[in-house]
Amino acid sequence: MSSEAALLVFRRRFARLSDGVTALSSTIWTKVLIALSGLALVLYLVLHLAGNVLIFAGAETFNKYSHTLISNPLVIPAELALLAVFLLHVYKTVVMWATNQRARPTAYHTRRWAGPPSRKSWASSTMILTGIVTLLFVIVHVATFKFGTYYAVEGQDIRDLYRLEIETFRRPGWVAVYVAGMTLIGFHLWHGFSSAFESLGARHPRYTPRILALGRVLAVAVAGGFMAIPLWIYFRGW
Repeated sequence: MSSEAALLVFRRRFARLSDGVTALSSTIWTKVLIALSGLALVLYLVLHLAGNVLIFAGAETFNKYSHTLISNPLVIPAELALLAVFLLHVYKTVVMWATNQRARPTAYHTRRWAGPPSRKSWASSTMILTGIVTLLFVIVHVATFKFGTYYAVEGQDIRDLYRLEIETFRRPGWVAVYVAGMTLIGFHLWHGFSSAFESLGARHPRYTPRILALGRVLAVAVAGGFMAIPLWIYFRGW
């Protein structure tokens, strides 16, 4: 083989290696962005739930909290930032899922005897589905409560969100929608929380089981907490 031919072969192999490294780097950064944006959304859910459960304290407490929140001048920048994080999470997840589908056009099965026990579950297998449904659920939620019917507290220039929630969840159809939506979000968190830490490199024989357990407790607590509100309103019989 001549030196020119050998150089050409070397360049081709180097180009393939470079493309592979670039693709790997892109995949790693995509997983990191998905993980970080996902954890940020989990934090938001916890804070949002902490505020929403004040509805159990009565109309005055809940409306005072909601008015303080929505009248804060920083609420719009915060909502825009949250929207950006949410859209980034959705976009990067869909891109990675599509890339994985192209790379593995034929489904395969993990054999438990071939290595460590598989963590594959219904929750992990349906992440893209529960994610898409969550996106639709968020749109419905925002349309219902942020841009829904405006009730004013009698004698005050304060929006009566307490009444809006009561009026909404007196109807069984809305209760069913929210319970179903939060169930799917719970499934998404069940796998997504621990998967985010794994993507960030936090995988250790000692700590991984604790992260898995924490994620499952968090999924049940968040989903259950949000579900409790419409169920409480409906069965209380307002």
